[in-house]
Amino acid sequence: MNATDNRLVRIAVFYDGNFFSHVSNHYNYQHPRHARIDFNGLHEFVRSEIAAQESTEIRYCQIVDAHYFRGRKSARDANLAAERSFDEVLMRAGITTHYTPLTRYGEKGIDVWLALEAFELVILKKYSVVVLIAGDSDYVPLLRKLATFGARVLLLGWNFKSLGADGLERETRTSQILLDEATYPIMMSDVMDDETRADDPLVDGLFVKRPFFTPFTGTERLLPEAQLGDLTFDEADFEPADDAPLGIGRTGLVKFIKNGWGFIVDGETQGDVFFHWTDVEGDDFNELREGTFVTYVPGRNDRGPCARHVLPVEAAAAEPGLVP
Repeated sequence: MNATDNRLVRIAVFYDGNFFSHVSNHYNYQHPRHARIDFNGLHEFVRSEIAAQESTEIRYCQIVDAHYFRGRKSARDANLAAERSFDEVLMRAGITTHYTPLTRYGEKGIDVWLALEAFELVILKKYSVVVLIAGDSDYVPLLRKLATFGARVLLLGWNFKSLGADGLERETRTSQILLDEATYPIMMSDVMDDETRADDPLVDGLFVKRPFFTPFTGTERLLPEAQLGDLTFDEADFEPADDAPLGIGRTGLVKFIKNGWGFIVDGETQGDVFFHWTDVEGDDFNELREGTFVTYVPGRNDRGPCARHVLPVEAAAAEPGLVP
């Protein structure tokens, strides 16, 4: 074994896919960045952090394995095009996927599978550092076991608040016990919000670049602000899109929109109708603007009426005469 072999830091990255997806959706829809987390950028950040922690050069810190674990919907229920696109993103980032079927009770046993796979691979491949992207205290036994084999653990955690599909604010927090067990705990939410690192290429690289895209900040509008307080329109002047989802029940205008949620007004509904980014078809939430037409299916959540299957209608831009 030569000197380079002795200096090489072998890194393996393990993703709790449900946790990572929740975090990435937060940054895409409800954080001012309005961008998903970039896998390649995250891996470069990890290499840099480990090089600093291990007091070595980044070229000696190499990610030799990356694994992504998540429950998956059946082909009947899934958006196959979106899943295929995401699989391609993972493939291009060199990440091996591990999926288990989702049941009506949700995602079961994925944390156990991740832990067993990580434990086995540490024994077989003798990783120097295991990177865990997860927030649940259920992974504490894994971290303790990895320590017995001399593997250091870099834990990436996030704490943030976000608005759920039911209109209620919820807090996501990484288990403090899990952070305490990690060799190198890093609160990524602090890193991503650190204004002193705003121009740091490593931090900027954590986010997917979207060329020619300007996220909606809540200050741009298609309509004058004075008209947004009492939006009305004549539904006879509006023709729903030919490709609108079956069973569409309403057409309306986006009255208000913020980070990940908003309200729709139409000619039939009493009061404004809440909608959440998870109910927007085609993953187009960030492209919505106040005063644009949408079609939607009426629904309800714990707080009252809400909109489901919200479909932006690009051909139906607000025209003179529709809004007083």
